[in-house]
Amino acid sequence: MFWAEYFKNISYMISHIFLMLFIYLFVLHRYTKKKTIVICVLAFFILSFTDCFKLNLFSDSDLCYAVVTVIQIIVTQFTGLLIAKNRDSRVLFMNLSASNYVIAGSVIPDVVYISTQNMIAALLVSIALHLTILLFLYHRIRQIWLQCCEKEYNKSWWELCLIPVFFYCGFSCLAFFPYTLYDNPHNILGVLVFILTMFVSYVVVIRYVESESKNTELYWKNAIFESYIKGLENQYYLVEQSERNLKIMRHDMRHYSGMIDSLLDQGEYENIRKITSHINEVADDNKIVKYCENLIVNTVIARAMEQAQRLKIVMRSDILVPKEIPVNEYEFASVIANLLENAIDCVKNFEQAKRYVEIKVQCTGGHLLLDTKNEYENEIQFHPVTGLPKSGKGGGHGLGMQSVSAFCDKLGGNISSYCEDGVFHMVLFVKF
Repeated sequence: MFWAEYFKNISYMISHIFLMLFIYLFVLHRYTKKKTIVICVLAFFILSFTDCFKLNLFSDSDLCYAVVTVIQIIVTQFTGLLIAKNRDSRVLFMNLSASNYVIAGSVIPDVVYISTQNMIAALLVSIALHLTILLFLYHRIRQIWLQCCEKEYNKSWWELCLIPVFFYCGFSCLAFFPYTLYDNPHNILGVLVFILTMFVSYVVVIRYVESESKNTELYWKNAIFESYIKGLENQYYLVEQSERNLKIMRHDMRHYSGMIDSLLDQGEYENIRKITSHINEVADDNKIVKYCENLIVNTVIARAMEQAQRLKIVMRSDILVPKEIPVNEYEFASVIANLLENAIDCVKNFEQAKRYVEIKVQCTGGHLLLDTKNEYENEIQFHPVTGLPKSGKGGGHGLGMQSVSAFCDKLGGNISSYCEDGVFHMVLFVKF
C-alpha cells in the first residue's frame, strides 16, 4: 500500500510537469519567456502541494478528492489564460485538451503498475509515454495551432470546448473517481478505447482548424485575382475608348486646322484659344491614368479610384511603387485593396466635406510604407492585444484586417492604427 501511494505521488508530479509543458508550448505568450516559466513553475508547485491532500492526508475522503480536483482544474486553466497572449475560447480549448493528453499519458503507466507491480518500470513508461505524446503533437500540430491563435477569429470556440470537457469527465469516471483502476481493473479496456477515441477526435478538430485557415487564405487570393482581372478589364475598356476618341480627334484635326488658319487671317485670337483649349480637354479626357509602375498594384488602385469616383469620394494618393518590388506583389496589392475598401466603406455615407480618403504608398528596396487616412463618426473598437480595429458587422467580417496583419507579421514589420481629431490613421511600415 505504501509503495502504491508513493507511485501515485511521483506519477502525478510527472503528469503536472508535462501538463505545464503542454500549456507553455501550445499557447502564444503574453509575457517574457522568464516570467512565463516562473508562472508555470508556481502552478506546478501548487498542483503538487494540493496532491498531498487527496493522495496522502485525506486519501479516504471522496469529498476532499472532488474539491481538490476542482481547485487543480481552476489553477490549470487560470495559468493557461494568464500567460496567453489572446485570452479567448481557443486558449481554453487547448488548456482543457492539455489536461486530457496528460491523463492519457498517466493511465497506461497505471495499467503497467497494476499488471507488473514494478514501480520503476511503470514510471519509466510514464515518462516515455508523456514525452512521446508531447513530441508527436509538437511536431505535427503546434505550428498549425499557433497560426490559428495568431489570427483574430470571429467564430467562437465555446462549443468545441465541450469536447475536452466531456473527455475529461469520462476519463475521471472510468479511471479515477469514485473508483480507480486499482479498485476496478475491468475498466482498463474501456479506458484504452476511450483514449483512442479521444486522439481520433482531436485529429478531426485540428484538421478542421487547418482547413478553415486554408479556406480563408484561398478566399483572399481569389479576391485579389478577381480585383486584378476587373482592373485589367477596366483598363482595356479605357484604352479602347481612348483609341476611338483619338481617331475621331485625328479625323477632325484637319477641320480644326482649317478653322484656326481662317481665324488667324481674321485676327480672332480669343476663338483660337477656345479651340486649342477644347483640343487639350479632349486629349486629357482620353489619357490613361497611371498611378505607379507596378501593374498589379496599379490595377487595384485604379479600381479603387473608380469606385471612389462613383460614390463621389475624393481620393488623394501619393503612390511610389516600381515595376519590380521586394515583396509578393499579389499579397501587397491585396493589403492595399483591403485598406482602401475599409476606408471607402467607412466614409461613403458621410456628408461631402468628410467624404475623402488619403493613401500614401512607398515600396523601395529599403523600406515599405503604407499610410491611409479617413474620417470616422461611429466609435472604433480596437483589439486589446493587436491594437487593430475590430469589425462591428459581426461574424464573417474583419477578415481583411487579419490579412493585412498576417502580411505585416510575415515581413517582420510594424502596423499601428489610431484616431486623432476625428481622423482614423492606419500605418504599416517594413524595413528591409
